[in-house]
Parts: sequence; structure tokens; C-alpha cells
Amino acid sequence: MQIKKPQPFTFEEGDRAVLLLHGFTGHTADVRMLGRFLQKKGYTTHAPIYRGHGKAPEDLIGVSAIEWWEDVQVAFRELKDMGYQKIAVAGLSLGGVLGLKLAYSEAIKGIIPMCTPMFFDNETQLTKGFEIFSKQYKEVEGKDQETINQEVKELVDHSPELFNQLGDLITDVKNNIDTIYTPTFVVQAKDDQMINMDSANYIYDNVESEIKDIKWYKDAGHAITLGPKKEEVHEDIYQFLESLDWS
Repeated sequence: MQIKKPQPFTFEEGDRAVLLLHGFTGHTADVRMLGRFLQKKGYTTHAPIYRGHGKAPEDLIGVSAIEWWEDVQVAFRELKDMGYQKIAVAGLSLGGVLGLKLAYSEAIKGIIPMCTPMFFDNETQLTKGFEIFSKQYKEVEGKDQETINQEVKELVDHSPELFNQLGDLITDVKNNIDTIYTPTFVVQAKDDQMINMDSANYIYDNVESEIKDIKWYKDAGHAITLGPKKEEVHEDIYQFLESLDWS
């Protein structure tokens, strides 16, 4: 079965722009509903797809975390080149990590990390997510269970370097959190099974911005932008954006 490949999106509206960053193994579907919601509220939204994402799990093995950071920088410059000078950033999971890195690397209006890891656990967290993604992808391809199990095992066996780089990225951002002076809104699901939820408090406690907030969402899982609390998350993000100084 041929699987339709997702695409980046740009929903143009007002002169205020929000760069939306998806999670690890995800793609623009992670943030598309948020993008449309903010567009209706007068914001331009732009979402890239990092290299290796939106494709087969085998494509992820051949790329690096450094390339994902480069992809985010390119997306930020694309918004600038389109004429948008007022830019905020919202990112889910890995997207939150990359967004926080952007917050201490560029001048942005605000940063919204959602269910964003600060403590790397190779065995029990992100590796598990990669396995689930790989199995689901191969089920959609129509492969039998024995083939799926064998191919997923081979993928995991060949993925240590990718996860080492991912761990280095998370640790690097964690060590630089106290250099962020950008207004920050930390979004965290209370039923997040993918990351160490102490990450949310770590981000909130260590960013140096005088303008910061944190909210925990009951009955919400890791993919908070897609789950049952998505409308509440959308509205809270909009209210945070409206509170920023866009001058």
C-alpha cells in the first residue's frame, strides 16, 4: 500500500506569525489543527517537516538531530523571508526542545513548549515511541505480524546513534534553559506516558523570563494537540499569544 506523504504548511493571515514544530516520529498533522485555529484568530502559521519525518521509519535512521535543528532554522528564515518579523514558536515534544533552542538562539516573541522532554531516557521513553510508530506504519503498509516484528527489531538495533544524538540535543537545551528570557507558556499533559513529566517544572523554574506560566491538563496524553483537551490547549495558547508585546 502506498502511504500519502504529509507536507509542510503555511496558513497566512495576519502580520503576527507562529512557527509550529511537530514531535519526534510525527509530522505536520501534530500541529495542523492548532495552525488552522490560530489562522482563524488572525495569526499566520508555518510548520516544517524535519528530515526523515513523515516517511517510513527507515528514513529516520539515516538522519541526525543536527539536521532537525537546521530544518527549524530554515523554517524560521522562511517566515522572515516572507516578511514576517513578529514570530512566536510553539512545539510539541521534540518540537518543544527545538523551539526552546530557537528561543535562546534568535529573537522571538514567545515560546510554548508542549509535553517537552528535558531528561533523556533512551530505553523506556523515546525508544518506545519509535517502536510504536514503526509498528503502526508497517501495519498500514499491510505487512504480516512476523515481518513487522522482524523489521522493527532491525530498526531498533540500528537506531542507537540516532537516540544518542537526540539525547545530546535534549541535554544541550536543558543546560541552556537559563539563558531564555523570552515569554514562556509551558503546556503539560498529566497523563503523559512518553516523557518524564518533571521536565515541565524544570522548564518553568529555569527560564529567566519575567513573563512565564505553566498549565497542567488533566485527562490528556503526550500528543496533547490531538487529544481530548486540544480545544482547551488551542484557546490557552491563543490567550498567551494575545498577552504578548507584539510591537
